[in-house]
Amino acid sequence: MSKFVRLLLAISAAMPVAVPCGAHAEEVLQVPGFADFLAVDGKTVWVTNNGKVEQWSRKGKLAEVVMAHPCGAMAILGGSLWVADCDEKAVKRIDVKTAKLVATVPTGLASTGEFNVVAGDGAIWVASDNGADDHGGTVARIDPATNAVVASVPVDRGTWYLTYGFNAVWAVSAARQSLQRIDTATNTVTATIPLGKEPGFLVAGEGGVWVQEQGDGTVARIDPATNALVGRVKVGDNLKWGDIDTGAGKVWLRTTDDQVFAVINPVAMTVQARKGKAAGSGALRWTPHGVWTSAHDEHTLSWWSRSELKTGR
Repeated sequence: MSKFVRLLLAISAAMPVAVPCGAHAEEVLQVPGFADFLAVDGKTVWVTNNGKVEQWSRKGKLAEVVMAHPCGAMAILGGSLWVADCDEKAVKRIDVKTAKLVATVPTGLASTGEFNVVAGDGAIWVASDNGADDHGGTVARIDPATNAVVASVPVDRGTWYLTYGFNAVWAVSAARQSLQRIDTATNTVTATIPLGKEPGFLVAGEGGVWVQEQGDGTVARIDPATNALVGRVKVGDNLKWGDIDTGAGKVWLRTTDDQVFAVINPVAMTVQARKGKAAGSGALRWTPHGVWTSAHDEHTLSWWSRSELKTGR
């Protein structure tokens, strides 16, 4: 081999490799403060932060609304963002077009941060009272037409985590290790299902109600037709905090250890993919075009495109 050929090979090896068209890596946005819970609003996402909620697109921040202490996962219903304020023990209603506060609904809050506001059956639901050893807690139902609590549903003590799907609100109590089905027609609990250690965030979709069993490192699947636990997927040693969502025939699980998030195949009941390097706790929301994740300890918000999600780790 001539010196000239060897020189050409050395130059070629040193040059950067082009990324094929259509292949996209994680897009990372720097978000000062404590970017945490997410709510998707079209091509944008609302994020809880220190003393405010912010609206972000893939190009940067679009708006912010100052609050005392926004906390927990949020919901969008009727052109409004619904977010809890842990200092005021209330749920705030924000117009997503004007980024203006339009109502404050005094509800009480069962938790100081690890919980969620959800939309379902034309209403907003939030765990409003934690309960005590001698009595249970409550879940409040807010009517968006009046911005007032119209029902208080008795639930197990320590009920914080909610989701809506399959014509019911589903409520988890970590204290009682239970999943409760709330009938929205009667505002009563109609079924209670035992769970594993430290159950947390949950989601209804893709054929089941899926619950993080944080102390066991598993995701439990409940059949909404029979109200029975029908399987578990082992993800890691634990599933502390994090988040969960469904979409595109998959369950999407934000984790704290091992990876940013895991993708579960609900048919095979296995982990199909693990994405990114562990980035501490944060939230996740699926969209038809990709997935948003936050990492509050790293002060980032990330967009994972649909093409990137087709690959493995």
